[in-house]
Amino acid sequence: MKSFKVRFHLAKGKNFQKWQITNPCGNIAYFDPAEVELVLSDCVLKNHKKVAQSIFNGANKTVCAWVLCNEVIIRSSIKSTPFGVDPDMQVSYNPRVIPNWMFENAPVDNQKFNQLISFNRRLYVNKIV
Repeated sequence: MKSFKVRFHLAKGKNFQKWQITNPCGNIAYFDPAEVELVLSDCVLKNHKKVAQSIFNGANKTVCAWVLCNEVIIRSSIKSTPFGVDPDMQVSYNPRVIPNWMFENAPVDNQKFNQLISFNRRLYVNKIV
């Protein structure tokens, strides 16, 4: 089964710093992280390690990480904190700092998660699935 591909869009233009979602058919949609929450189910954190390492070493940023998931639910972000989000459960990615997806101070590239929830520009493991 093909998956949805979710990543943060960093190219300059009207979709700068928005969530980019590519559906299994290849159609792309963009969402402002201040306006929506994404609920991602059956997720795998993907990382192009060589590209991430080159960014870590000083190269310009380019696409090197994304989330593959089987389901994406998009809902309006009207709460100060989405249901099920614990600040200590953040999954982070910044190849300038560490060239891996990180969770609980450990690399989690290619790790599976039942559900991730976006809140603004961050992703969190949903502890209430």
